[in-house]
Order: sequence, then structure tokens, then C-alpha cells
Amino acid sequence: MGTLTSVPMLANSYRILGASASILRTLSSIHVSAPHNKLRCGNAAVWSSLSIKDRAFTNQAAKTDFTQPTSSSSASGYPEYDRLLPCPQVNGPPRVEHLVVSEGGPVLEFICQALDLPPLFVADLIHFGAVYYALVCPQPPPTATPEQIRVFQEVTAPSVLKKRASVKGKTFREAQKTFRITHVDQFVEAGTYLRVHVHPKRFPRCYEIDWKSRIIAVTESYVVLDKPAGTSVGGTTDNIEESCATFATRALGLISPLKTTHQIDNCTEGCVVLARTKEYCSIFHGKIREKKVKKLYLALAAAPVPIGIMTHYMRPINIAPRLISEESIVGWHLCQLEVMGCKKIPWPNVFIEQKYCVENCGWPLKDYAYECKINLLTGRTHQIRAQFAASGAPLVGDSMYMPAAVAEMASPGLNPYGTFMKEYTNDDHKTIAVEEWIAQHGKEPNNAIGLQACQISWDDGEHNYEARSPWWCEKA
Repeated sequence: MGTLTSVPMLANSYRILGASASILRTLSSIHVSAPHNKLRCGNAAVWSSLSIKDRAFTNQAAKTDFTQPTSSSSASGYPEYDRLLPCPQVNGPPRVEHLVVSEGGPVLEFICQALDLPPLFVADLIHFGAVYYALVCPQPPPTATPEQIRVFQEVTAPSVLKKRASVKGKTFREAQKTFRITHVDQFVEAGTYLRVHVHPKRFPRCYEIDWKSRIIAVTESYVVLDKPAGTSVGGTTDNIEESCATFATRALGLISPLKTTHQIDNCTEGCVVLARTKEYCSIFHGKIREKKVKKLYLALAAAPVPIGIMTHYMRPINIAPRLISEESIVGWHLCQLEVMGCKKIPWPNVFIEQKYCVENCGWPLKDYAYECKINLLTGRTHQIRAQFAASGAPLVGDSMYMPAAVAEMASPGLNPYGTFMKEYTNDDHKTIAVEEWIAQHGKEPNNAIGLQACQISWDDGEHNYEARSPWWCEKA
């Protein structure tokens, strides 16, 4: 097989790749198993600008890599890569590469040559689930350059697609659907679109946990896990390796991987149910739909809240932060929870906060916090966090919602949907106010916040499980 090249996307600059395909072909047969070293963090990205080096639609959001750099730099301007493990100590900047294959061959060979990445590193990315393909290149974003649009039109022209047997019988949309690459020697034909998450989001806590001690129950159909904060239940778009499901599977020595049945936020700890079979996964999903699953939470709030039903309405946009209104708005989702108890306790001491990497979010008074027991009546994303913050009682360590609550305390009326919301003369003024309010929020926390899924039960309590004491109850 000849040397593989990627489609040049800019007219003014591209290079010819001349690495030995035979050598790379040999390396591509190596399937890498990741050693369990201690890890730290990382992140992900979206469509952005275009590289001038043989790349289709490339995110060049950063010129520095913290994934596993060495001191020297490659010709691409990025530090040279080694392996994904051990994980870096610092989050790396986002880097997602979008490629179009110009000549068919093994996927590992193509990525190595197109991005100047070593074979073992690319094999690690595939092992992490960080590489995707589609038979046909997706539509470029609105920010695409004329040259990007030209290349897209060239590789998706009907005269080109009708020659590809793999596309026949599929609609254009079906052919653009993305799938994970699962093997380093997987063949990709000319015209195939590839998305490579060079900097996967990392979860260092996975390597610091005694996973056997976090197992609450094991049955023939499911496993109940006391999920640690700072971990993902089932993985992310670019990292299915560092997940609770993967590490719990290994801790129990199971042959078949555990499957996720429901989610809780990465920064939340507590009870999650993992299915041992596809059949039980479907059964549990059905129980959730039929509202047969009951979840109780413990929340550590920065201020007290009244006992009883808390009602808000959530904007139906799947983007964080989730905006909450005290008044009903057409099209917004009802959010209800029941505060069953609110107990005043000492604020976690500095040693516990440091141990669990709890972020300091600017709350002015840290003598006492308030542990609240919650019955979640509706299950919206970020519901408890957003509702408590909207009530002036953000959760301890919640770097996304607490800064906005602090800002609202300093300037009542800043929240366009809050208690002291202003009257707006026109929609433009309201839109500006909403944008300014969103800007008051922070980033999603990487580690623990004051929230635990303390109990889960289903089938009228026939199955009932509780988590251990929450992190904030631990003695220094």
C-alpha cells in the first residue's frame, strides 16, 4: 500500500507525508492496554478554526499540550506526544482534529501521518474511545471558510458519492452519522470523515479510589455503586476508559462490562445502578420512565432553605448553566423537589475541602452550612443545584452556580428570573439581561460539591440501597 495523505484543506500551504507505511502498518497491529497509573485531568472541544497542515476542519484552540508532553516540539507547533498514561497533572487545552481520508488504509496509519502523532499515542486514543468516523463528512459550521466549504462540496459531490459502495442505500444524513473507531487496524476508505479528540477529558480520581470498597450490592442483574465525586458514571464522548462502569467492572473481576442505567453529575457522589446485562438495562430504564425509581439526596447548602416543596421552572435549552424562573413560563420545564429536612452543621474544615478539592466560590460566610435531605420529584439536569442557587442557598463548592448567587446577593435584581426581577421595556433589553446573568455563572466543577445521591429504591422499596456518609461528614 502506498503512502497515505490527508486532503489538503488550504490552497496556500500543505505538506506531503512521506513516512514509511510498512513500518506504521507493523505498529498499527499493536493493541495497547492502559496501565493503571495515577492520573490527573483534561478536557474537550468544538469546531473552531482550520489548520494549514493537511487537515480537514481542525480546532486549533491551543498551541500547548499538557496531555503527556516532552520538552521538545514537533513541526506542527505542538509539543511531542508520548502516551495518554500516566495522565498529566494539569488540564490541557482543547484539541479536536477533523480529517477527511484521501486514500484508504488502516485508521492508525492515517492519523499518525496526518497529525504527526506516534502510533502508541494514537492507539491509546482509540482505546479511550476518542476517535470517531463517518462515511460522509458532516456539514461545516457557519464559521467555515470558503476553502473548507469547497472541500466539503468536493468530497460530498453526488458524482463522488455514487462511486462509493459503502454509501449506497443510505440517506445523506445516515451516511453522516458518527461511530467510534474500536480497533487500531480498522480500515477507513477514501472520503471517510474522522474526528480525533487529541486531548480527552480525564478523570484522575478513578486511579485514587478503592473501588471494591465503593460496591454497595452485587446481584445477578445489577450492581449498586457508591460513586465517588470527580468521576463519570459511564464515560464521556472522548473517554470511555476512565469511568465508574469500567473500574467497577474490573474491581469485581467481571467478564462482561457493566452498563449505565442512569446518570448523576460528575461532581456528585452517591448511589448509581449499573446493569450486568442489556436486558436489565432496558428493564431499569422502563422503571425510570414509569417513575418506579425513587431517589433521595443530601445537599450541603451555604444557607438554609424552608422545609416543603420547592418549585421552579427551567429553561428548555440543553446548555449549562441551567436558567431557573420562579414564575411559570410557557415551554419551560416544571422543577419540583421536596426539602424533607434542613440541619445546621459546621462548614467543612479546610483539610477536608483540600482533600476533596472543593472549590472556594466566594461565599462570604463559612462558619456554618446546612445539610438538607431532598426527595427529587422531577429529574432535570442540575435541578437541585440550580434550584438551591435560585433560592439563595447554593451548594458548597458549586463553582458554576454559587458565583451567580453571590452576584445576586450583591446586586438584587441582577437575575432576570429572580425574586427581584425587573420589568423590561422590550425583548432586546431582556436578552441582554439574560446574557449578563449567564456571564455571572462559573465553570462546571471538576471535583466534589455538596451533593450526594444518598439513597435509591424501586419497586415500592423492594430494592433499597444507601450510600456511605457524605464527604463533608468525614473527620480530618
